[in-house]
Amino acid sequence: MKKFFNEFKEFAMKGNVMDMAVGIIIGAAFTAIVTSLVNDILSPIIGLLVRVDFNDLAVTVSGVDLKYGSFIMAIINFIIVAFALFILIKAMNKAMSIARKPKEKAPATKECPYCKSEISIHARRCPHCTSYLQ
Repeated sequence: MKKFFNEFKEFAMKGNVMDMAVGIIIGAAFTAIVTSLVNDILSPIIGLLVRVDFNDLAVTVSGVDLKYGSFIMAIINFIIVAFALFILIKAMNKAMSIARKPKEKAPATKECPYCKSEISIHARRCPHCTSYLQ
């Protein structure tokens, strides 16, 4: 039993699990912000445009209210969250690709102006034609 708990502790303390936990917490907070945006700002604006309050959209079946207006708002909420995550991941991928680009190295060779042979960039004299270089 002690081995089981030690394995669980090792698993829970790995960096990936901790990063994932932080991501889930931030995601939940972000979802709450987007839900408020949809419910408190977008829903009333859309309701004014189409002259319908989405919170009132419901159908009663056998005495049970099916609130399809709330479902429509949940779909809009999902689309906004998915779009925001798409933009965020796209920006992160772009930043990572810029950071991973190899820096251009200075040339290691140059051309002798007299014999046109390829020589070391640090050469003072061409090893092929023995001309002095500037």
